[in-house]
Amino acid sequence: MRSFFAFILAVLAIGAVALYSSAFIVHQNEQALVLRFGEPLPAVTTPGLKWKMPFIDTVEKFDKRILDLDTTEQEVTASDQQRLIVDAYARYRITNLLKFYQNVRDEERVREVVGPLIESEIRRVLGSATLQDVVKDKRESLMKQIAAQVNSEGRDYGLEVVDVRIKRADLPQENLVKVYDRMRADRIREATELRAQGDAEKNRIQANADKDVTIIKATATQKSDEIRGDGEAERSRIFADAFGQDPDFFRFYRSMQAYTTALKPEDTRMLLSPDSQFFRYFEDPTGKASTAAQPAAPQ
Repeated sequence: MRSFFAFILAVLAIGAVALYSSAFIVHQNEQALVLRFGEPLPAVTTPGLKWKMPFIDTVEKFDKRILDLDTTEQEVTASDQQRLIVDAYARYRITNLLKFYQNVRDEERVREVVGPLIESEIRRVLGSATLQDVVKDKRESLMKQIAAQVNSEGRDYGLEVVDVRIKRADLPQENLVKVYDRMRADRIREATELRAQGDAEKNRIQANADKDVTIIKATATQKSDEIRGDGEAERSRIFADAFGQDPDFFRFYRSMQAYTTALKPEDTRMLLSPDSQFFRYFEDPTGKASTAAQPAAPQ
């Protein structure tokens, strides 16, 4: 009786172990490949509880998510003979698990198998572009071109290359000084040209301004002379009319002007005869010359 129970327990234990060994779980972000005697069966791509032959089949799981692949830093010569140190990476995912297993085997070997494809395509595409295209103008389109070609070749390995990006594209150290010197010379040349253009524009503006000033001054001087001439003519006319109407007043006015001019506040000294006509209005308001005193007759 005891041996019967022992047999039943042994059978149940073996069944439990077999049941446990035949079940496996595939998660949402996974896909699995069942190997029977080392040969792969159709891939399991849907998540959930799955079954296999116990003690015969083995299961290998692979990531369904997009994965990153860093390439080896390499030197690339652009079409304008400029050398670049390029460091890039790719993003890929496994789309055909059976083909991937047959050609690559596991994710650890992706770098060995697919990495050289990406690096070769980077050298080919960037080698047909100029340095300016790589670092600035056409970088995005070049990356898309590389990704499209690598993706086409990656299908043979059960892979889809989603994207290829350049992390860094630098000049070799020995070229940095040359490039810096060339850029500095270009900036100096541009600055010199702009400075020369500025000086030329300054001189043109200054010449036009000087010309305008000369014209304005000449016009103002001419107008001033005309006004002064008109004033002098009018003054002379008025004096002539006044002289004609009252000669005595005109002579008096001219004498007052002469006094104003000759007798200034400064230290003015004049040597004149007392009976000079210059002082006639001091002796007589009418300006008539006074009769000089006759000397006495000698005794």
